[in-house]
Amino acid sequence: MPFMGSSRLLIALCIVLAIPPGVEGATIVCLGDSITAGLGLSDDQAYPALVQDLAQHQGMSWTVINAGISGDTTSGGLRRLDWLLKGKPDLMLIALGANDGMRGLPVAASRANLLAMLERLDRAQVKAALAGMLLPTNYGEDYRAAFAAIFPAVAQERKVPLLPFLLDGVGGIPALNQADGIHPTAEGQRIIAAHVFAFLKTVMPAGRAP
Repeated sequence: MPFMGSSRLLIALCIVLAIPPGVEGATIVCLGDSITAGLGLSDDQAYPALVQDLAQHQGMSWTVINAGISGDTTSGGLRRLDWLLKGKPDLMLIALGANDGMRGLPVAASRANLLAMLERLDRAQVKAALAGMLLPTNYGEDYRAAFAAIFPAVAQERKVPLLPFLLDGVGGIPALNQADGIHPTAEGQRIIAAHVFAFLKTVMPAGRAP
């Protein structure tokens, strides 16, 4: 997954900072990689934009910010976290780790980065949620199992809500992924958005800020 520059991050931060204080509703930042960024698709086809559309259709005042950067890892997310917190979002969904796994990075390092992000969000009094990830079957079984175990362990330790698998119903299904077999099609992104929206409704009932 190629790494793209910080232009999306700058846009995301500008959007968050442009929201006036006291506006009713909730600002949600989706901190992720190319899955969140919607690689190969337009911005309005990526799941963060679709989640906002679903919320609006149900009368919820959500502003959902796409802070996905292709190629990003948990260490990259940790480095840019403080910048995103300048906008004082109500909730941050962390959807990182896929690139760590695909590069075979040590699971202990990925776990430490996720814990550090959640600890930082806690100190900033920003509600956090975590999205899990699984690796394709062509990776070694021991590594796949250790990688998959990171997310529930971290969520349990920090007591944050967990969406078990971001690509549930999409990952490994050729018709729902682009030619690379990794990045969802527009239809795949719609399925992800439905899952994420249903999950976030349980985290933020009625779409209001926590």
